Amino acid sequence: MIKNGILVSQDATPLNEGTTDQLRIHSIESFGTHDGPGIRMVVFVQGCQFRCLYCANPDTMDVKGGSFIEIEEIVERAIRQKRYFGKTGGVTVSGGEPLLQRKPLKQLFRRLHEEGINTALDTNGRLIDQQTKELLEETDVLMLDVKHFNEEWHRKLTGLSNKNTFKVAAHREESGKPMWLRYVLVPGWSDQEEHLHELGQFFKDYKQIERIELLPYHMLGVHKWEALGMEYKLKGIEPPTQQKLDATAEILRKYFKEVRVN
Repeated sequence: MIKNGILVSQDATPLNEGTTDQLRIHSIESFGTHDGPGIRMVVFVQGCQFRCLYCANPDTMDVKGGSFIEIEEIVERAIRQKRYFGKTGGVTVSGGEPLLQRKPLKQLFRRLHEEGINTALDTNGRLIDQQTKELLEETDVLMLDVKHFNEEWHRKLTGLSNKNTFKVAAHREESGKPMWLRYVLVPGWSDQEEHLHELGQFFKDYKQIERIELLPYHMLGVHKWEALGMEYKLKGIEPPTQQKLDATAEILRKYFKEVRVN
């Protein structure tokens, strides 16, 4: 429900209950090259409780939107594309927020592994429970979206806390399995140098982080907000300059072994 130009948070529990044979999805894309290692099929699931001000796909927020698809249909599509994946590619599940459907996703990832297909999960770390941990065991590469290190600024950007995001990171580190971090650089919102250093200091001793990806803010999703009758609160904010991206990357290189600017 949209109230005062904002999509009101909804109960996402039904997304994870019932059958594990289906996913509620937004869309599926082939030949993705920016969603994990190699060439990938990307499944965008429906439903998200974060309200990121810069979200490029606000139509994925509604937990009652999208459509259902059988797990086996996704697996069959992946098998047909498997020859393009090569040694490093595979299937990435993004969103929306995948952890809201962690139970059926565990079934999907198990089936993909049975077919020899690599799995990646792109998540904001919304929640951490036993089902999340079981899904992460079936996840070859975790791509963890850190919206902001500072709790107050995180709430301004997303409407919710970042505490679970860091709990997910800690669990992944303990598991000894690969992890990538992703960070969207929004001028005036997530580019404060002191908080970037805090982010680096927090993660500098993590052994499982293979890289951090720096994603420049863009305005490609503004028309979707307008079409949905939702207020876009970052009007007037321009994408970061190349100089700002370079300076931010230099800060992050003090703490991470690989920094990618996408």
